Amino acid sequence: MAARIYQRPQNAMQSGKARTDEWVLEFEQSEARQADPLMGWSGSADTQAQVILTFPDKDAAKAYAAKYGIAARVHATPPHTLKLQAYADNFR
Repeated sequence: MAARIYQRPQNAMQSGKARTDEWVLEFEQSEARQADPLMGWSGSADTQAQVILTFPDKDAAKAYAAKYGIAARVHATPPHTLKLQAYADNFR
């Protein structure tokens, strides 16, 4: 059972930063998704892929994975860079 640990990114649709300080432990899929012949929806019998656990920091998520023997990979948070631009730059 493999999992990945990452920090929740900022929502692209809103400027708020709610829940961006949480760390998430998410299990990887153990079997491929298959299309349902009747409805056409994709799904699988893997229920672990539906489990998403949140933690206040990275160390708590790593400790949980170590306690329960989960092979977890930590994905580093990309640095947040601002593109500083003046309004006058639009008219150059």
